[in-house]
Amino acid sequence: MARLFGTDGVRGVANQDLTAELALALGSAAARRLASTGGHARRVAVVGRDPRASGEMLEAAVIAGLTSEGVDALRVGILPTPAVAYLTSAYDADFGVMISASHNPMPDNGIKIFGPGGHKLDDATEDRIEELVSQGPGGRPTGAGIGRVVDAEDALDRYLRHAGKAVTTRLDELTVVVDCANGAASTAAPQAYRAAGANVITINAAPDGLNINDGCGSTHMDALRSAVVSYGADLGLAHDGDADRCLAVAADGRVIDGDAIMVILALAMRESGELAGNTLVATVMSNLGLHLAMRAAGVEVRTTSVGDRYVLEELRAGAYTLGGEQSGHIVMPAFGTTGDGIVTGLRLMSRMAQTRMPLAALAEPMQTLPQVLINVEVADKATVADAPSVRTAVAEVEAELGDTGRILLRPSGTEQVVRVMVEAADEDTARQMAVRVAEQVSAQR
Repeated sequence: MARLFGTDGVRGVANQDLTAELALALGSAAARRLASTGGHARRVAVVGRDPRASGEMLEAAVIAGLTSEGVDALRVGILPTPAVAYLTSAYDADFGVMISASHNPMPDNGIKIFGPGGHKLDDATEDRIEELVSQGPGGRPTGAGIGRVVDAEDALDRYLRHAGKAVTTRLDELTVVVDCANGAASTAAPQAYRAAGANVITINAAPDGLNINDGCGSTHMDALRSAVVSYGADLGLAHDGDADRCLAVAADGRVIDGDAIMVILALAMRESGELAGNTLVATVMSNLGLHLAMRAAGVEVRTTSVGDRYVLEELRAGAYTLGGEQSGHIVMPAFGTTGDGIVTGLRLMSRMAQTRMPLAALAEPMQTLPQVLINVEVADKATVADAPSVRTAVAEVEAELGDTGRILLRPSGTEQVVRVMVEAADEDTARQMAVRVAEQVSAQR
């Protein structure tokens, strides 16, 4: 049986790969593995979702699995993923469940499970949950032992009060355009930014269950870039469907990616004494320009595998205070146990307000090397990199690049895709090399 859990929960096409039956089984298995046997009068799990249509079906199925095992479901409704992680801790729940496929298109959905305190699960715990799914249900409670469903009416307010703690300087003089991706940020993000004093203009903040991530949000930046320029705003912020990502746009329409945001925040936190160990944690996908900027500033960079769970593991292991990904997952453990796009937006604008500098100027230390990324659909993403022709192509590119760039080949954690990434001194060279390797990867189909 293929592994259910990817790099960020269980994900697939809703009602095809991710069925109501599987969601029920996951809810049941998570309850058996994660719900404590003592300490609470009742065992409790927080359940939230993004607004995609299939979330209604999957939420009902997950809750059925939880309650069938005697666990009460504390339903928080449509909220960002980091809000569900935070509320798992704030409500002292045994664990939390977020139903979302993040930046994926609407037909997809996913189930993310947070352990006690709102922390992502380790591999061993995920493996045990998968075993319990395979085993099927055991003896179940009856009568008063069956779990109940409660709606948490104060969930959004609690999260917004928590996120507001990230603000270091009032934002009264800033105008920001926020692309909410027609997702979970649509209510929370504008409220958070307005509460901090910013003048907020929203786009793509009218979710109907079908339009999440549809040509908008952090994976489609053109609409935000245009809006920032046309409104004469100081910046734009783009979230993904579940608002654990944040990318930015400068006043001139230039995209400020996760690497540049990390550089800005790392320098700010070093200045304030908040950057523990004078260290930033980033993944192998971060551009070489980030490493060069941090080296010039005397900041160490710790590198992990792709996925914010691996960034989180390194942050916790070293007690570091800042990490993230080029894609816009930025993690600050002082404000949460996972990437939080709204907290990131608040911190970025706080830095602008504190320094009275435009975003483009704050991002200047980050000089991005040209990077080309090609996604290749394959039949078996796990074996492609070991094919002799692929290994030869990669070795040839590595030899040609030397110290002037790099190549990275990795399987997607959520799709049947292999990503070919090349950085080089100029874009033409990077593209030519990426295409050469991508052709060999595609030939393995």
